[in-house]
Amino acid sequence: MPRRSDQRRAAVFALYQHDLTGRELDDLFEPSASTFTRALGYATQDYAEDLDALIEQYAKGWTLDRIAPLEKAIMRVALLEILHPDAAPADTPIPPEGAIVEAVETAKEFCGADAPGFVNGILAAVLRGMGERANSA
Repeated sequence: MPRRSDQRRAAVFALYQHDLTGRELDDLFEPSASTFTRALGYATQDYAEDLDALIEQYAKGWTLDRIAPLEKAIMRVALLEILHPDAAPADTPIPPEGAIVEAVETAKEFCGADAPGFVNGILAAVLRGMGERANSA
């Protein structure tokens, strides 16, 4: 069984390809993709509109269409796991900070030099915003 981080990356890449090509996720997952990878990809796609709204809200000075598709896919997957941990059930859900670390590592490996800081900044701001809302409730 591939490591959970590799399964997350497989979901990210399927979502990225979906954004670029418009092809169905079913056609983009590797035949050997795990149940977790598929569930994460489908759940992220289901929540994409809400996740994109959050990304745009916290990406100060950036519109969603200016954000590179791979960076968007990375942030969507991380936000899905932070906000909806039961949407793609894992034996052990990843803590929010862990989802951010994995997203940043993926951005470091596959995106431009500025992407890791950008991804980290937006995801950390969302997490802070969640904490502020929880504290004011």
